[in-house]
Amino acid sequence: MKEDKYAEFELAANTIRCLAIDAIQKAKSGHPGLPMGMADVAAMLWLKYLRHDPKSPDWADRDRFVLSGGHGSMLLYSLLHLAGYGLTIDDLKQFRQFGSLTPGHPEYRHTRGVETSTGPLGQGVANGVGMAIAEKMLEARLNGNAAEGEFRPVSHRTVVFCGDGDLQEGISHEACALAGTLALDNLILIYDSNNITIEGSTDLSDKTDAALRFKAYGWRVLEMDGHDFGAIDRTFRKAFGKPCGKPTVIIAHTTIGKGSPNKQGTAACHGAPLGDDEIRLVKQGFGFDPDATFSVPAEVYAAFEARARKMHRVANTWKRQFKEWRAAHPELSAAWDRHFSGELPDNLESILPKFDPAKPVATRAASGAVLNALAPAIAPLIGGSADLAPSNNTYLKGFGDVSASDFSGRNLHFGIRELGMAAIMNGIAVHGGFKVFGGTFFVFSNYCRPALRVAAMMKLPVVFVFTHDSFYVGEDGPTHEPVEQLAALRAMPGVTVIRPAEATETAAAWLWALRKAQGPVAILLSRQNLEILDRAEYPAASLLEKGAYTLWQTREGRPDVIAIATGSEVGTTLAAAKSLAAGGDWRNIRVVSMPSRELFAAQGALYRDEVIPAACRKRLVVEAGVSFGWEGIAGPEGRILSVEGFGLSGTYKALAEHFGFTPANVAALMKAL
Repeated sequence: MKEDKYAEFELAANTIRCLAIDAIQKAKSGHPGLPMGMADVAAMLWLKYLRHDPKSPDWADRDRFVLSGGHGSMLLYSLLHLAGYGLTIDDLKQFRQFGSLTPGHPEYRHTRGVETSTGPLGQGVANGVGMAIAEKMLEARLNGNAAEGEFRPVSHRTVVFCGDGDLQEGISHEACALAGTLALDNLILIYDSNNITIEGSTDLSDKTDAALRFKAYGWRVLEMDGHDFGAIDRTFRKAFGKPCGKPTVIIAHTTIGKGSPNKQGTAACHGAPLGDDEIRLVKQGFGFDPDATFSVPAEVYAAFEARARKMHRVANTWKRQFKEWRAAHPELSAAWDRHFSGELPDNLESILPKFDPAKPVATRAASGAVLNALAPAIAPLIGGSADLAPSNNTYLKGFGDVSASDFSGRNLHFGIRELGMAAIMNGIAVHGGFKVFGGTFFVFSNYCRPALRVAAMMKLPVVFVFTHDSFYVGEDGPTHEPVEQLAALRAMPGVTVIRPAEATETAAAWLWALRKAQGPVAILLSRQNLEILDRAEYPAASLLEKGAYTLWQTREGRPDVIAIATGSEVGTTLAAAKSLAAGGDWRNIRVVSMPSRELFAAQGALYRDEVIPAACRKRLVVEAGVSFGWEGIAGPEGRILSVEGFGLSGTYKALAEHFGFTPANVAALMKAL
């Protein structure tokens, strides 16, 4: 029998269960198992331990709560309603309906109180790791030398609910291993261990000892009965107490669908409404009116309102102390503004490196030079690589490494974990305070895609540095030579792909990404050296922000032929056009550099027609990737020089000859138009 002191938690938990099953039943769609199984844990967390203020949902020092198993969204929506985040009963009744504030999975910036979009299992765990990293890094920058007991502007935790599905996904290993390495003692992962997945018992596919797994990562492991309020309270008291120098995982042994007499503990309640008859039995078992729907006892509202008032006082105390802290610590206050204002210095162009047109350089090397020139002026700029910093040129020299013992550095070592890296970047971005980038070889963008896709949905301005961007990788062969990746990235809504032609366009790409991006940006960079365009002779590289521009033309006037190229192929195409002009070709040939199709498509029709006039139908597109997506730009009379199969192993010069990416062959194609 439960102690009386936990009666309000039990009533709150059962209310959450009933709200969830009513909404799911009304929608005729949803997942009741998770909300019913984790309601006891959630009620204790939100009514006693989670530090947040519904009246100030963006309070900078709030605890972050992530429901990684986004399919159980009615758990979160019920909590947000009860806690006072503005979700009404009518909103709950519109669960999973078009245009509602309660979509099937939680969506960032759509519903107040939702910290990140979740659904693809495991990504919420990695987002949580990213949030915890961001908090630790801000602590190191903003808390100064505050002694124990003194005000610290950054002092919060990240709490993540996850389940068996999250921990079976490989991304959870990537993220949790890094969290252990970094000793993120501000991270609490609460594992809903119910031993059920869609197909049945977890034993069908997984017999991993979760406790041993997390101990191996270097985590503190706690276990509890997820339905014993006394055990939950004692475990939370320990987990939320003094930091232990390790991230904490709480293995909560729960029953999926708790309270459903005929379906609890089985896969039957995972992803389908319980049905009207079963819902009546559930409510009768809880002592609720079986005929009432979306009913909330007054005592439950009162309990959540009392907690909200207490947390509002906590938030207001923080705000008062923060104001005093600003006055007492003007340098730290200015640092806070640099991290949270989103503003960048106006003079970034003046601090960019100067590239000598007489000295060819790979755009990956140019990117590294640009990053290191900008880093001193942009304090929030941080990033890293999936163990490829020397090749990606992503290391910020002189700014130190992020480690368990020192979070003041600006270089993150993600390890060989591309997907984990991408989702951790998302977590850093939604937390706020930093502009984050991550690098790997372009061919491994395939590993990043699931998290890159969610970044696009959330409109997060994360920057991906993808180097070794074509068959010019050379000797490593087809496994490392991206071919279809360009088309695949461009097919993803909301992603801006930029493939600069040379060093000056690379600098312009970084300026655009840091200043203007409203979503994820992928900057694609060459392994091989490329000729640098002398901007005294050619148009300004800043035209990159328009996506495409006329780089060179035989003479003024209407073009007879337009050659459109991206990246390393711009130099090849320019050389081809100039060779034809020098050889006496009478036609007026225009060379267009198109570093970003997305940016070009965003321009007005007048500008697009100015660069690529509809009247000029003889067009050649040159790009070292598949032709998919270029057909509309090439037009019915145009041609596309592309790579329609996988690459080969050999020197990049031999491969360029084999695939026809030489000035001579490009010139021949122009001539044949």
